[in-house]
Amino acid sequence: MMEDQRGDMLAQSRLFHDRVEQEYLNNPAAKGDDDWQEKQRLLLADMALHLFQTALRPGGLRPDKLRNNIYAILTIADQFLPEADLATAKEKLFNNQR
Repeated sequence: MMEDQRGDMLAQSRLFHDRVEQEYLNNPAAKGDDDWQEKQRLLLADMALHLFQTALRPGGLRPDKLRNNIYAILTIADQFLPEADLATAKEKLFNNQR
């Protein structure tokens, strides 16, 4: 990928991230409220954008950042996929470090 393309995509992702994060911060829902799942979806989108940025950052992929991004996504996704046993996947992320 050309560096200018990478830079453009990262710049766009920062704009999306800012919008998603602002929507998340503006949502007053607390756990148990009717709008809680919507707030969690925004948080999941926020973490997905962090993963996108980690994957495309200049200088190569940093395993520690990738691991942290995936851990956050699995943690949030667990409430949407309770049958998927994502807790086991989260444990493996840190148990099998090299």
